[in-house]
Amino acid sequence: MEALIPVINKLQDVFNTVGADIIQLPQIVVVGTQSSGKSSVLESLVGRDILPRGTGIVTRRPLILQLVHIDPEDRRKTSEENGIEGEEWGKFLHTKNKIYTDFEEIRQEIEAETERISGNNKGISDEPIHLKIFSPHVVNLTLVDLPGITKVPVGDQPRDIEIQIKEQIVKYISNPNSIILAVTAANTDMATSEALKVAREVDPDGRRTLAVVTKLDLMDAGTDAMDILMGRVIPVKLGIIGIVNRSQLDINQKKSVADAIRDEYAFLQKKYPSLANRNGTKYLARTLNRLLMHHIRDCLPELKTRINVLAAQYQSLLNSYGEPVDDKSATLLQLITKFAAEYCHTIEGTAKYIETAELCGGARICYIFHETFGRTLESVDPLGGLTTIDVLTAIRNATGPRPALFVPEVSFELLVKRQVKRLEEPSLRCVELVHEEMQRIIQHCSNYSTQELLRFPKLHDAIVEVVTSLLRKRLPVTNEMVHNLVAIELAYINTKHPDFADACGLMNNNIEEQRRNRMRDLPSAVPRDKYLRGPGGQSLSPTEPPAPEGEVAKAAAGASQSGSASEQTDGGTGNWRGMLKKGEDGTPSDRAVPQTGLPASPQKGYAVNLLDVPVPVSRKLSAREQRDCEVIERLIKSYFLIVRKNIQDSVPKAVMHFLVNHVKDCLQSELVGQLYKTALLNDLLTESEDMAQRRNEAADMLKALQKASQVIAEIRETHLW
Repeated sequence: MEALIPVINKLQDVFNTVGADIIQLPQIVVVGTQSSGKSSVLESLVGRDILPRGTGIVTRRPLILQLVHIDPEDRRKTSEENGIEGEEWGKFLHTKNKIYTDFEEIRQEIEAETERISGNNKGISDEPIHLKIFSPHVVNLTLVDLPGITKVPVGDQPRDIEIQIKEQIVKYISNPNSIILAVTAANTDMATSEALKVAREVDPDGRRTLAVVTKLDLMDAGTDAMDILMGRVIPVKLGIIGIVNRSQLDINQKKSVADAIRDEYAFLQKKYPSLANRNGTKYLARTLNRLLMHHIRDCLPELKTRINVLAAQYQSLLNSYGEPVDDKSATLLQLITKFAAEYCHTIEGTAKYIETAELCGGARICYIFHETFGRTLESVDPLGGLTTIDVLTAIRNATGPRPALFVPEVSFELLVKRQVKRLEEPSLRCVELVHEEMQRIIQHCSNYSTQELLRFPKLHDAIVEVVTSLLRKRLPVTNEMVHNLVAIELAYINTKHPDFADACGLMNNNIEEQRRNRMRDLPSAVPRDKYLRGPGGQSLSPTEPPAPEGEVAKAAAGASQSGSASEQTDGGTGNWRGMLKKGEDGTPSDRAVPQTGLPASPQKGYAVNLLDVPVPVSRKLSAREQRDCEVIERLIKSYFLIVRKNIQDSVPKAVMHFLVNHVKDCLQSELVGQLYKTALLNDLLTESEDMAQRRNEAADMLKALQKASQVIAEIRETHLW
């Protein structure tokens, strides 16, 4: 058991050299209000005057005090080796191997070191002073003396001095491996003890809190601390120990600690005879030693595990920083190859590091093709931006000065090309999105996959530049191909396309059915002349059936020569006979509206002078115009859907071939060609400035952890129990 505390002290030394507090080592933390006697308690445990004393705030930096018990035999041996005179000596961490045999010097060094960091006017600092005392008169202990809890700032202390001190105290006592020594003066009420309050905040069960009551000799006449020491006022699990410190007068008169301990024993025998053997400085030292040993024993297995885990983590960290480069040529080639392979694997979805937060690489490209691009194309309205008036105007413009009998095909071609052209923009946007994703893969590879690249920022930048340049080079080629795919569709409107022919046939049947229905609904008293009005306005004999499609034109011509004023003012449009057999004229309500003052029916034989009629700005379409527009709209929609299907299929294929696969195939050769040059080797493989420093820090920490692991491993199992 006795060997455990030196083990912890060794561990403390190991980690102090590295300057890290990643391991929470067992230690005793002294907490109390200002001038409650904390430093006096520590001096009593050491048995020498080593700490600065006085009124007000004296302890202004944490003091980590390691007491090391040495046997007379060891002392003589060490004295001979180091040339030390005297049986006790001290060492500071910040003065390296300098040995102090004069304890007055130690006190002066603590004061000087405190002022060096904290200033000379009451300021505090959380940077600790490490002091180790070797003596045959001490028990093995590790103690931390902290600034006393204060409320009102004095001198050049900041306004939040109370918060700063409390945060510093909590930092040390919240370590689950520490024992809290809560110091309270006997001449104050225990219920107002700040030390016990702070201790209870971090240790509500009281499993690691020991209370010390100081200044027993300064209590008011007629009162005693019996109830406090018996735990009747505030019970403390680990116990309450009363001690008597030297007064400021005793210190000024150079009263020794040994004399003070003798006087303390006499005082306790006189005032508290029944409790004398369970109070006093010597009993406190033994109790602390016992508590610390048991505490270390309980903490050791967990400590061992923690050190091993941290050692593994730092080993992994050191590996990620890599070894200093010997063969630069081989290293460069290896890094380039690894990056190129990782880039290709990310696109193919076979990378080692699978992203779980979002889609990336090949999966993202697939999403762009089938979700983003696909949905965008589907949302494009086949007749978007095309009104019925636009269609009618296109039909009339396509006929020129001649009134047409049929719907001109030119109007269909012009309009369908205008609609197909709208597919080009989303197609080019698809190329842009894939290009952006391939740019993002570069960052993904350097972040997750090839940690070594981060060691060489210049190489990383050069690789990013080469890949970006390659992608930039392929972008115009891919855009050109996608532009050509749309241009190809615009170059030839294939009305013989099987899908288009099927759609036309189906529509033809629907219109034929509608025509028959209308013929059936005609009134029985139809005005008869030499010829009857037939479908489409052509003249028919009452007994003749409707003319075949080829003879429609002749019939229409014959009708115009027959002298009957049968021509209707229907906007000058004709009929697409190959598609549509429609013959009924619109009812009078369907006719053009602005014909005020004109005969009600052109069949009456009145001449119409169009020059006298103002051209209407907006008007209601005649039945024939509506049917012509409807035919064109249906044809446009049918053909547009065919083209959209082709584009939706061919654009992703073009992007994959011209951009994605080309970059995958050429990436490594491009990187090697651009970067694998003797002149660039030294420049590219220059490590970042802080990388070497981080590697050294990680190596030192790993060494400290391995040494700590070795120290713990040396403890025999029998020491644990």
